[in-house]
Amino acid sequence: MDLNKERYIILEIIPTKVFGGDVAQLSALKINGVKLEDRFDYRLDKSKINSLDILNMTNYDNESFKYAKTTKTIMKNFSKFIEDLPLLIIDNSYTRNYLEEFDNKKESVFKYLNLDVSDDVFDKLMNKYNLEPSNYLVDLLYEALIKEL
Repeated sequence: MDLNKERYIILEIIPTKVFGGDVAQLSALKINGVKLEDRFDYRLDKSKINSLDILNMTNYDNESFKYAKTTKTIMKNFSKFIEDLPLLIIDNSYTRNYLEEFDNKKESVFKYLNLDVSDDVFDKLMNKYNLEPSNYLVDLLYEALIKEL
């Protein structure tokens, strides 16, 4: 895929469990070439999250997110947002699982950044592209792609 010329989605999912849990947070960017078209920032209502670690991990910029009562609602809205665009994903043990209902083409975003998925991949990404830390991993990925392209 030629990222300079195509539309695509970069996304990050934070689940409550690796498999069989809810989506605690889903952030995505709709990109056209290198231009940001739109963003999708949803969270599950905090009352539905039973993990203190996940609550702490998602406790930033609360006013910037839309909140939903169910994962089903988040995914329904996400489906409308992504249209039939390809998805550039953080290809870890759970992301593909949470996206299996979508027929969109899915590729690892790290393929375009010449990095492999690892526990410290975002540290490597920030060092490689001289990026400032951010709570928004999709924004870091977007900034790195801009620099790479």
